[in-house]
Amino acid sequence: MSLMIVSAAKSSVTIDGEEVQGIQSIDFKVKRRQADVESVGWGERIGVESGQVIVTGKLKISSLNKKLDDLLYMPVPEPFNMVATLMKGEEQIKKITFDECYLDDKSFEMTANGVGLTTYNFTSTRVREE
Repeated sequence: MSLMIVSAAKSSVTIDGEEVQGIQSIDFKVKRRQADVESVGWGERIGVESGQVIVTGKLKISSLNKKLDDLLYMPVPEPFNMVATLMKGEEQIKKITFDECYLDDKSFEMTANGVGLTTYNFTSTRVREE
């Protein structure tokens, strides 16, 4: 297995095709709901029942992002698509596509160096890694 080190400076995130400026980080979690199928008379499981795949994540952005703020404050939330393109130098290593995203909330902090940092939490119906 080879190690793939991606460059944060070369990588990018787009929302509905528009590049997000000031992105500091993106992180996400994919979790599959599952329940153990228990055996009768033994203290062991005999299988696993799988369910919904849940995708949650957050974007950290220097200062503010008008597009994300507009999406968050809409009276009726509208979904958006997001793509993270991970680069190693000039070579694209991976493309991660988040379909039907919704913003849950945001928080804002002023860091010690005086630059505002906004964190936007989102959910996604599905994620595809290519």
